[in-house]
Amino acid sequence: MANEVTLLDFWPSPFGMRIRIALAEKGIKYEYKEEDLRNKSPLLLQMNPVHKKIPVLIHNGKPIAESLIAVQYIDEVWPEKAPLLPSDPYQRSQARFWADFVDKKIYDLGRKIWATKGEEKEEAKKGFIECLKLLEGELGEKAYFGGESLGYVDTALVPFYSWFYAYECEGNFSIEAECPKICAWAKRCLQKKSVSESLPDQKKVHGFILELKKRFGIE
Repeated sequence: MANEVTLLDFWPSPFGMRIRIALAEKGIKYEYKEEDLRNKSPLLLQMNPVHKKIPVLIHNGKPIAESLIAVQYIDEVWPEKAPLLPSDPYQRSQARFWADFVDKKIYDLGRKIWATKGEEKEEAKKGFIECLKLLEGELGEKAYFGGESLGYVDTALVPFYSWFYAYECEGNFSIEAECPKICAWAKRCLQKKSVSESLPDQKKVHGFILELKKRFGIE
């Protein structure tokens, strides 16, 4: 069966970065299609009619929406190289738990850091750091969340590192000072080509956020 793989994405999306990393880890060639989220393509609307959002992975004409589901799909369809999820059922359940934790907490709190002010911003910063400290505890002394190699939780979390500089600038705090182990882990991940080539420049992401703030009238 031919493997025709397309990714509908938008460059600063940490969710799209997850899929890019997973595909790169597996050595899968794919066509990248950048979406204009203010003028969504007919293909995006056709492939993700429920949420109408990026990213969408298209494999042989079949769409897979939601980034964590797409990463699991990639791991199952191409199991021969760089397994991302553990083979042990319990360890696999724990990896899914922490990836879900990242999904539910990190993006939302990070957004509040740049999109809110006053007490709400301070609460978001506090919650964000608390979440990263919990993740530091889960990482422990391991090189990666996946152990000795990049895994599912690493793939879920590391894209947000490209947003850290923006969070720090907008929140006026230092993530590295608060959570040095997470930052050291992220830099270790960036030594891998699959990660470094999938994550955009942090200052470019901050520029994108400044544009968003301007567009939405956020002071």
